[in-house]
Amino acid sequence: MRTRLFTAPIAAAAILSLALPAPVMAAPESELSMLVSSFEGIDFGDDSGEYARDGECDDLRFDGEGMTQTPLLAEDLYHDASDCRAAFEANRITLSPMFMRLSGKAEIVWGDDSGDFSRDGECDDMRFEGQGMTFTPLIAEDIGRDASDCRAAFEEGKITWRSGPIGRLDQEPASFS
Repeated sequence: MRTRLFTAPIAAAAILSLALPAPVMAAPESELSMLVSSFEGIDFGDDSGEYARDGECDDLRFDGEGMTQTPLLAEDLYHDASDCRAAFEANRITLSPMFMRLSGKAEIVWGDDSGDFSRDGECDDMRFEGQGMTFTPLIAEDIGRDASDCRAAFEEGKITWRSGPIGRLDQEPASFS
C-alpha cells in the first residue's frame, strides 16, 4: 500500500492556511500572473514516479482540480512531468505560491515559524538545499514553517533555492564537511 505524507486537500489547505502576507513583488501582479500562467521556466522534471502518467498530477508543488486526490509524497516532487504539464497547460493546476521563485521578479514566500523545529538555527524547509539545512529527514509539513532559520541561512549564503528533486527521504543526509 502506498504511504504518503498527507492528502492533496490537506496539502493545499496547509499551504494556503499559513496566512502569509503577499510576496514582495518587484513586478506588477499582472506581470507575475503572466509568468506563472506560462509553463516556460517551470521544471516539470521527469516521469520516473510510481504514479506517473496516470492522468493526475502527483507533484505537491502544484494545486488545483488536476491534482490526485490520494495523499501526496515528497518523493513525487519533479517525478510526474507528463501529467503535471498536461494539467498545467489545460489550466487545471497552478504552481503553488510556496514553490514560486521567479528570479528578478518576486521574492521567496518564506512562510512563518510555526514548525516544530523552527528557530533552531537550521532550515527545515525542503524547498532549499545547502550547508544551512537540517540533517534530520525533510518532511512536507515543514514547507514554509521555518521562515526565520531559512531566511537567515539564505542571506548568509548557507542555503540556496532547490532547483530539482530531493533525494529519497530514507537516505542518509549528505555530508557538507
